[in-house]
Amino acid sequence: MQVYLAGAMEHAPDGGCGWREELSHFLTGELRHRVFNPCVEEHRVLTPEEQRHLREWKTSDPARFRQTVRKLIEFDIHHLLNHTDYIICLWDQYVLNGGGGTHGELTMAYHHRIPVYMVHHLQRPQISSWIIGCTSEMFEDFSLLKDFLKTRYGEDV
Repeated sequence: MQVYLAGAMEHAPDGGCGWREELSHFLTGELRHRVFNPCVEEHRVLTPEEQRHLREWKTSDPARFRQTVRKLIEFDIHHLLNHTDYIICLWDQYVLNGGGGTHGELTMAYHHRIPVYMVHHLQRPQISSWIIGCTSEMFEDFSLLKDFLKTRYGEDV
């Protein structure tokens, strides 16, 4: 099984890497699932120069920025649609301020019948109805998600 980890990166305090790294240990160690972690994969797609200058290019060189971001978009979408069995998404306040990729990923997952398991740190009324409609299951914390995943995908299933 391969899981895709979706959620805010650009506006998240740690680039969205902390929760992904922690959850990856559970997914690979306990469930033996492969993980697509965009925090890790970004470094495989971008050149060292692109990694160093990407954020500054957003204002200083918009054409170069767009071209570089499109490399990430194409890589992520290809992986999502061709290699993903399910998505885990963290929906928090940071995804509301620029989580365009996350919104698109969940919509594509719904359209392609890829299950989406969402952990949310917002009250349900604050979450877009469209996004709720794209989810398969919703959880208020990662421990509830882990219990669900063990039941759903554990070795004795």
